[in-house]
Amino acid sequence: MFLAINLLLVAIFSAFGLVRELKNKNFFAVGFAGLSLAVFGWFSVMTIFSILTTGTGGAGH
Repeated sequence: MFLAINLLLVAIFSAFGLVRELKNKNFFAVGFAGLSLAVFGWFSVMTIFSILTTGTGGAGH
């Protein structure tokens, strides 16, 4: 569960960075923040889903 919470925190911080850089019109940073949000958000959601469905954080345990 610790991993899922950390991944979710990184995704939330990436969302804040995405909004901030959109305001600054720094589109290179928007790309990196958007990519980070997508990757870390996906992994956090799937880790939480795995914990809820299988009872463990690993795949197939």
